[in-house]
Amino acid sequence: MAFKRFTNSDRQLRGDPRYNSRTAAKFINCLMWEGKKSVAQRVFYTAMDRIATKITDTPPIDVFQQALENVKPDVEVRSRRVGGANYQVPMQVNSKRRQSLAMRWLLQAARGKSGRPMADRLADELMAAYKREGDAMNQREMVHRMADANKAFAHFGW
Repeated sequence: MAFKRFTNSDRQLRGDPRYNSRTAAKFINCLMWEGKKSVAQRVFYTAMDRIATKITDTPPIDVFQQALENVKPDVEVRSRRVGGANYQVPMQVNSKRRQSLAMRWLLQAARGKSGRPMADRLADELMAAYKREGDAMNQREMVHRMADANKAFAHFGW
């Protein structure tokens, strides 16, 4: 019997220095490569400054929160083996997984573009997600379409 592992990371995570937001701190940790947190913070805060100059009526942290909220998937397909066949079964997504998928898709979309500084790419992707556009939103829509196409197998869910 497999046991779920729970880590202490939720309780240990402190808010980020500028906005005191735990979500932003988590995003910075996901953005970080090779333990270079100061570089990740610089990229994130530069992106926030760029957002502040382009969207003046809303604080940049609110743009970030709304972009993340817009990208979070409601359902996803999971592979389920039933009677010798594998089915893609649509299932509700747990709240922690929704957040981690949204962060992963935003970062993947920003890293996928090249030729410009990461802060610019991240700012553009966050603003696009805020407006419900961009590669991260396309990824979410693709996951939702896949779940919708496989809803005939929803009764295999557990």
